[in-house]
Amino acid sequence: MTKKKLLIHEVFKKAQKDFPAASTKSGLSSALSDYFDEKLKFMINERSFVRYHNASIRDNRDPDIKDVVILDKLSQYLGCTNFIDFSRTFVKNEDEANKTTVKIKVDEDEESLTERLSNIIINITNEQHFKMPEFVKQNGLGIVGIFIIGSVLIGNYSLGGKSKNSSTPLSFFGGLGNEQNCMFWENSEYRLMDCEDKNPHRNAVPKDTVQLRYFKRITRKDTLTVDNALGKTWYSKFNGNVEFFTMDGIDPDNGRELRASTVYIIEKYGK
Repeated sequence: MTKKKLLIHEVFKKAQKDFPAASTKSGLSSALSDYFDEKLKFMINERSFVRYHNASIRDNRDPDIKDVVILDKLSQYLGCTNFIDFSRTFVKNEDEANKTTVKIKVDEDEESLTERLSNIIINITNEQHFKMPEFVKQNGLGIVGIFIIGSVLIGNYSLGGKSKNSSTPLSFFGGLGNEQNCMFWENSEYRLMDCEDKNPHRNAVPKDTVQLRYFKRITRKDTLTVDNALGKTWYSKFNGNVEFFTMDGIDPDNGRELRASTVYIIEKYGK
């Protein structure tokens, strides 16, 4: 289960406890919308909660949430600081740290190998919802494959604790792995960064490949015309200043939701 899908599952599970009188999907969505507006001072309308529920719980797929501010607010409802905090630390109450146990009895005659190897138990504790990789199943790696994966995981963990550059562990088949799973806004675009980067001037958010590639601030507003910008740009107006962007979303500099550019806005501020 992905983190976004898990987030929605847990939000509605908590809502069932917080609002017992609202037993239906619509009732819970309405109660959540009112709660977020009154307590968190952040508006998510009832229809949005219904869409999140339909996607994650009814259809078992990822909710279409690209706004990191919404992800942060949903995470705060669950007691986390933000979505990154939720992704790193949240464990479902009914799970026991997602422990997968593999027990191997070598032979009926335990003296066939040394007594220490006659029964082998491997406990693999991984991040939320660990599953055996599909390529292991499909290629029949079996127990040998599990030993290989286990040794690599253990080796990476040990290296991460001892290496001077512990934020960059080894990848599966050797070499340095790319752990840039976060991004930050710099001037006019998002750039990748290590989630463990403590730079106070960077506001880390979960990596979004769509925003990384397509979400840009338009630095040459004087090139905008109604012909090339209408229906293709969005804008943010704050303290009398208007900034244009290449796709819908949130202004990273002030957190305001973007609006579709109109003829009036383009003609007045696109210069």
